[in-house]
Amino acid sequence: MEERLQKLLSAAGLCSRRTAEDYIEAGRVTVNGQTAKLGDKADLTRDRVALDGVEVGPAAEPVYLMLNKPRGYVTTLSDEEGRPTVAQLVTDCGVRVWPVGRLDLDSEGLLLLTNDGALTHRLIHPSHEVDKQYLVMVTGDIEAALPVLNGPMELDGVALAPAKVDRLGPNLLSFQIHEGKNRQIRRMCQQVGLTVKALRRVREGQVQLGGLKLGKWRYLTDEEVAILKSL
Repeated sequence: MEERLQKLLSAAGLCSRRTAEDYIEAGRVTVNGQTAKLGDKADLTRDRVALDGVEVGPAAEPVYLMLNKPRGYVTTLSDEEGRPTVAQLVTDCGVRVWPVGRLDLDSEGLLLLTNDGALTHRLIHPSHEVDKQYLVMVTGDIEAALPVLNGPMELDGVALAPAKVDRLGPNLLSFQIHEGKNRQIRRMCQQVGLTVKALRRVREGQVQLGGLKLGKWRYLTDEEVAILKSL
């Protein structure tokens, strides 16, 4: 079946679709010996697709990982500033995987990584409203802040979907949200006068972080993968 070249390169685990588009525009991709153009399609069962002269193989087997991301790591595959990346923590899985969504530099906890583009799109697309839970250590007037956090709020003039925020301890809050806008929880807390001291994601959908050690990863179980695909 013919598919766009950027999809074939991404499915083979060579790069993201966006990076593949850059490769194509730079003339680094060929189809049957001819330099490809953006928008070209190919069928790997009959066409020879190559990147920098190296033939592209079939799509890699899907891999699904959970990482307990530490603070100080950026949620990217590479970083222009030379900061540590989450990709460096999962190199021993043996295949190229990418993060599903983001956790900011100062946050930690559950981060999914995969080479399954369809599942990635499903989990990060706002229309699917995948619920995520975060444990957040804060300082400030929590009692005054809670009604505001659980009510209508805006970021950059755009209304947020309702959050569910509960107090679990003297300085510990549980946030349940599904939008995941840039630094959303930190900015929500800032609006109500709370200072975030620590933020950890512990659940995505029904998949739990559990006792996975900080900085370590594991494969998702078949049951967990099925749960994510059903969301």
